[in-house]
Amino acid sequence: MTFPSTASTGPETTELSMDDDFGTIGELIRMHAQRAPERLALVDGSDSSQAIDYRELDHRMDDVAAALHESGLALGDRIAICGRSSVPYALVFLGALRAGVVVVPLAPSSTPQQLARMLSDSGARLFFVDDSVADLVSEIPQGRAQRIALDESKIGASFSRWTSSISVPARPATIEADSGFNIIYSSGTTGEPKGIVQSHGMRWTHMQRGRSSGYTGESVSVLATPLYSNTTLVVFFPTLAFGGTVVLLNKFSVPVYLSLCQSFRATHTMLVPVQYRRLMASDLFDAHDLSAFVIKFSTSAPFSAALKADVLRRWPGGLIEYYGMTEGGGTCILEAHLHPDKLHTVGQPASGSDIRLIDENGRECAPGETGEVVGSSGGMMTGYFGQSEKTRSVEWFDASGKRFIRTGDVGRFDSDGFLVLMDRKKDMIISGGFNIYPSDLEEVLCSHPAVLEAAVVALPSEEWGESPGAFVVWRKGHEELSTEDLRAWVNARVGKTQRIVSVNRMDELPRSAIGKVLKRELRESSATSRGSSASVA
Repeated sequence: MTFPSTASTGPETTELSMDDDFGTIGELIRMHAQRAPERLALVDGSDSSQAIDYRELDHRMDDVAAALHESGLALGDRIAICGRSSVPYALVFLGALRAGVVVVPLAPSSTPQQLARMLSDSGARLFFVDDSVADLVSEIPQGRAQRIALDESKIGASFSRWTSSISVPARPATIEADSGFNIIYSSGTTGEPKGIVQSHGMRWTHMQRGRSSGYTGESVSVLATPLYSNTTLVVFFPTLAFGGTVVLLNKFSVPVYLSLCQSFRATHTMLVPVQYRRLMASDLFDAHDLSAFVIKFSTSAPFSAALKADVLRRWPGGLIEYYGMTEGGGTCILEAHLHPDKLHTVGQPASGSDIRLIDENGRECAPGETGEVVGSSGGMMTGYFGQSEKTRSVEWFDASGKRFIRTGDVGRFDSDGFLVLMDRKKDMIISGGFNIYPSDLEEVLCSHPAVLEAAVVALPSEEWGESPGAFVVWRKGHEELSTEDLRAWVNARVGKTQRIVSVNRMDELPRSAIGKVLKRELRESSATSRGSSASVA
């Protein structure tokens, strides 16, 4: 069922409540522009002189919507964006949504081949870029998508000229709950990227969830993760939905981030675990006033219980970890500040989320059993764009026909209903018929004082089929510890079937732009960089 929106680009007063069954971000921003026109909406953290209030944001969204219509785009057509986080980037994203145009934010970390495929796959009509991706874009043929330079560089047509050359106002756009909002391509960490279609209804659900996270018109969110990532968008949109201020940082830097949080009196932020680790390890952290914080969020990668505890102890405000997928299907929420004894979990199913576990045969697991996590909620993707077969491969239906999304993660519920994640199903190691969860071994490795971070992957074994191998980053001051000594230390603390066969010393683990360890790269590199090794005893 869909609920028609009253979204339009006209000047009439908009009255919308977050309790309504459905609404749009365009309507909410219009409402804030009328009620608090001079309140800051967007700030470029790299250049705070680049800031706009809600009045200007509303007007410039209209300009983008009108320019899109004048360029021949209609409801449901697509545009793509690739570049650093900036105010113009946000304007294009938001203006397109008001016009009913679907946004395809693309990762600057993509290869030229991946970028070309995603542009072609999405059918984007316009391609908004900046000079940070000049080298990347130069290797892609022009194709059907006209390039427009957000920063007025020579990489594309002038953005300011494109928005100023409109001859008529934008047409009102009737947007429904199942209308396309954005297409986010999977990170490609596990294979070829797939376009995840998210609807306006799904995003409305995300924005409504902001009520429980303390968002108000006085909120200030400092965001140092990229705008192409769902990780960022789950805070970006709720902040604006409630009339708050978003400060965009185009590159994470510990001193710059802390300075912005202090000077803007930040109340909310989204960080991935590796960013939390770098902040808490910095000598600068305790020297900054972060007392205005209400809530800090994290998602996208494993967040160790020890690091969560350190954040709770030293950083004012609550800490919330989200567990879910860009595809949607269900969310678990850990309010770490309320459940300090559950930091080893990812929390309980969110309101409206139905999270279950299934076995290898697709049957629901009995209480206490371990299985693949599947979820269903109002926040679910429509499907993978143009790939119905791949969409069906991640769907699971219960006996009543209710649709769930398969996560590929393995977990179990504890006796209090908190979800404990074991590992990605694809990352599980099967050695001699025994299931080995890399996360268990990574926890042991990281308990050694010399280990800063570690990742464990499956290595081929003639005797056992697969055996666990470790990739480790050493802490400063512990360089004298050998890989063989560490391997022996770990193996003395784990079961016989869990013993690691190699330790590979690394300067840093390969990660995606939002902090996920690229285990596929570690597996591929293991054949030529095995480090010290020995057979499992």
